[in-house]
Amino acid sequence: MCRPSTATAVLLLSALLAGGCSRNRSASGGGGAVVTLTYWTSTNRQEVALATELVGKWNRLHPKIQVRMQQLPVNQSTEEVIVAAVSAGTTPDICSNIWPGSVPEYARAGALVRLNQFADFDSLVRARMSEAAMAGFRSEDGNSYQIPWKTNPVMMIYNRQLFRRAGIANPPRTYSEYLADAGRLTFDENHDGVVDHWMGYRDVRPIWWQRFFDFYTLYCAAAGDRPIVEKGGVTADPQVCAEVFGFFAECFRNGFYPKTFFQFDPFIAGNVATEFVGPWTISYIKENYAGQIDYGIVPVPVPDSYRGPESTYGDHKCMVIFSTSRHPAEAWEFLKFLVNEEADLRLLQVASQIPVRRDIVWAPSYRSFFDANPDLRLFASQALTAREVGQSPDEKEIFDTISQVFEECSVYNRSTPNEAAAALLKRIGAILAWNR
Repeated sequence: MCRPSTATAVLLLSALLAGGCSRNRSASGGGGAVVTLTYWTSTNRQEVALATELVGKWNRLHPKIQVRMQQLPVNQSTEEVIVAAVSAGTTPDICSNIWPGSVPEYARAGALVRLNQFADFDSLVRARMSEAAMAGFRSEDGNSYQIPWKTNPVMMIYNRQLFRRAGIANPPRTYSEYLADAGRLTFDENHDGVVDHWMGYRDVRPIWWQRFFDFYTLYCAAAGDRPIVEKGGVTADPQVCAEVFGFFAECFRNGFYPKTFFQFDPFIAGNVATEFVGPWTISYIKENYAGQIDYGIVPVPVPDSYRGPESTYGDHKCMVIFSTSRHPAEAWEFLKFLVNEEADLRLLQVASQIPVRRDIVWAPSYRSFFDANPDLRLFASQALTAREVGQSPDEKEIFDTISQVFEECSVYNRSTPNEAAAALLKRIGAILAWNR
C-alpha cells in the first residue's frame, strides 16, 4: 500500500480539483427530475451486504433521490483510488471507507464538503459522540469534513487453554506481567530444538499502517489524551514512546515474538497465546471456528506505573462528501440515513462492527444484540475511550517514520528505547517543518 507524499498529493489534488469541479458541479435537478448519487463502500463482504440493504431501502423511500452503490476497486488503497477518481472526474458523492488520517490533506486541497455548514450537523454529532471526542476529528482550520461512522477498537485476545496449561490464572494487565507470562508461554512443544509457540506475534514488515496495531495501540493505551501531533507541533510523550519501544524490544529480544511473517493466522492455529485484534477477529472466529477456540478478550497491557482509563487505538472509518458532488444537500440527507439508529443496529448485526455512538453500550436499541454477543459488548465499551490518529496532513509520513524506528529499535535492537523515542520525535518535527 503506497501513496504519493503528502505535499505531492495535496498539490496533485488541488490541480485536479481546479479542473474537475467545474466539470462535475451543477445545480440540483428541478421540475421533478430524479437526483442520482454515487456511494462508495469498501469491498468487505459484510459491508457490501449492509450497503446493498441500506441503499435498497433508501431508494424505495426516496424515489426522487436515487443512490447507486459501488465497491471501491480491489487491491488499491482508498487514497490511491480517490486521487485517481478526482483526476478522471469520477469522484463519488459519498464514501464511507475513509481513514481519518487522510482527511486533512483532502480538506487542504478543497476535495471535501465542509459538513458543519449544514444546519443539523451539530445535533447529529451530539447524538453520536461527545464534543471532546469529536474534537479529535476536526481539522486544523476548525471545520469538520468527516462524520465518524464505525470503530474497531483494538483489544487483546488470549488463548485460555494455553494459559491454563502454563498455570496462569489471569491474563496480564501490565508490561511486567505480560513479559513474565511470556517466559512460560513461549516454548518448543515437540522438543525438536525450535520454538513453535510464542507469547504473541506482530507483522515485522516495515509497513506504515501495521504500526496502528502495535506501537500506536499501546501508545494510545498509555498516553491518555496526549496525541503524537497536534496543531502542527510534536506533542508525543517521549517517556511513553520509550516504554512502548522497550516493551516490544523485550518481546523480540527474548524470542517471545518471532521475527517472521506468517502466511496463516498463528492465533487461530494455536501457535501464539495472545494477539492484538479488533472485533473483526471475533466475527471471523464465530463464523469459521465456532466452539473450537477457548478465548478471552481484555484491554491491551499498559506500563506498570500507568494509572488511568483503559484506552486503545480506535481504527475508525469515517464518511465524507466530496466537493465534486452536484448534490451536496441530498448527499447529506443520505449520509444521515446511513448513520441513523436503525442503520447502526444493522451495522452491528450484519458486519459485527461497532458504530460510533456515545450510547452504544446502554441504549435499548442495541441491548438484545449485546446480550447475544457479549464479546462485542466488550469492544463497544472500549470504543467509548478509543483514540484515533491526529488531524495533521502528514499522518502517513509520520507513521512511515514510526515504522522505521520500530524496526530499528524494537525488532532489531539497533538503538535503545530512549534513543528511539528521541529520534522519532526529532524526525516527526522535521516532517512537520518540511511540509509546513
